[in-house]
Amino acid sequence: MIVESLIANGAILLGIALILWVIALQVDDVSFVDAYWGGGMALMALASWLRLYQPGPLATLLMAMTVIWGVRLCIHLLRRWKREGEDKRYKRILRKDREKGRFAIAALTKVFLGQSVLLFIVSSPAQYGILEASSMTPVSGLALVGLAIWAIGIVFEWVGDWQLARFKADPANEGQVMDRGLWRYTRHPNYFGDACAWRGIWIAAASAGWWVAAATVIGPLFLTFTLTKWSGAALLESGMKKSRPGYEDYKKRTSAFFPLPPKKSASGASRGV
Repeated sequence: MIVESLIANGAILLGIALILWVIALQVDDVSFVDAYWGGGMALMALASWLRLYQPGPLATLLMAMTVIWGVRLCIHLLRRWKREGEDKRYKRILRKDREKGRFAIAALTKVFLGQSVLLFIVSSPAQYGILEASSMTPVSGLALVGLAIWAIGIVFEWVGDWQLARFKADPANEGQVMDRGLWRYTRHPNYFGDACAWRGIWIAAASAGWWVAAATVIGPLFLTFTLTKWSGAALLESGMKKSRPGYEDYKKRTSAFFPLPPKKSASGASRGV
């Protein structure tokens, strides 16, 4: 049943990716694919849960954790895209393909199909955990530990995004570096929150069986890698250096990922609120 359900989930993702690709060609912009990242994971969890004849407590908890995280992120990123327009990261990624007339195929392969594969892998703990949990599988102590870590991640992600949105909404902050609130302790509280949320989901899913943890550990590990070393912080910070003159100083005093007290400046005082 699990294999068949996972294949069906993959088919759903493929269909959605193709529909979104067609829309991207019409609007000449792929940036809204970021919203698909969270929404797609929520859909994978919900689709897995709906395939169960009698979803038990653990399956329902995993579905709820994933859907709450994914729907919020989807709405947040969709609103940001509508407000700010095309993301500079995707402009850089597809610039040469546009120039050579390969935008359509590049958008499909590099963006929508690529995102679908990675989305499927990262959300594997939720999918496997839900499908493996029986109607009688309880919410164990291990699942509660996962829930607590997930909750910490949700706070960091939601509050971090809210603080950044308020900062950007103030015209006086144009060109300035956000170094207030949670952003004083980590340069990427939203990414740290993402990593915690999915580690929590993975830990909770592990209570459905040790093999679930072993088979899906690639999900949270790959997510952390992409957030810190690949398409997340690394790509974002390369652009911030050019557009924010004070960003280098901010990097020196602020933790890259895990929240830590800001380092002291040469004068002996740390900046930020």
